Amino acid sequence: MNNPFPELPLIILIKEGFQRGVTERIFKLKIYTKTGDKGETGLVGGKRVSKSSLRIETYGTVDELNAAIGVSRSFLRGEINDHSALSSVFSILEEVQKWLFVIGGDLATLPDYKGKQSIPKITADEVKQIEQWIDEYDALLPKLQHFILPSGSKAGSFLHFSRTVCRRAERLVVRLSNEEKIEPQITIFLNRLSDFLFVLARYVNQELEETEVPWIP
Repeated sequence: MNNPFPELPLIILIKEGFQRGVTERIFKLKIYTKTGDKGETGLVGGKRVSKSSLRIETYGTVDELNAAIGVSRSFLRGEINDHSALSSVFSILEEVQKWLFVIGGDLATLPDYKGKQSIPKITADEVKQIEQWIDEYDALLPKLQHFILPSGSKAGSFLHFSRTVCRRAERLVVRLSNEEKIEPQITIFLNRLSDFLFVLARYVNQELEETEVPWIP
């Protein structure tokens, strides 16, 4: 079948599919297109850019972060039956993954794009929600006295790893914003998300009775 939205990359098509009830059509799109065989890819708005460009590296890293969180959720799934408190973390991380798709789509869009399809954006509301979750879960943890080693359970360790990917994504967004117009809420969101992933890593390890290892120089 033909792409019903030829100017939109797959990351936007999936979002549009969920919103417009045409998910089945969207997922029948051909996986390979051969349009990137010469090392270029298309942005929303039609511009072709090198796959080595900073913008591609940036939203690619957001995608990497999303995948890392997905691995964390996979590890959590195996613990929920014995630790019901973790089910809320599992659900929250799914919501975060959806927001990261929104960010990826925004970063894949030219700043001056004025197409027919509106591009969803992260807002201050999502940032506020992350902050509320940070406060909620941090209140359940003992106060930190030292830096801790990123370790513990599989789920907790991978949340620590996700935090580092999130920090890298944030740094790339900042670099990109020095060159092009970027939605300011993206940087703020990623900054808060990295803090939240740290808190969640500690909380998950606590629920799984993993002892934190302090770093004492």
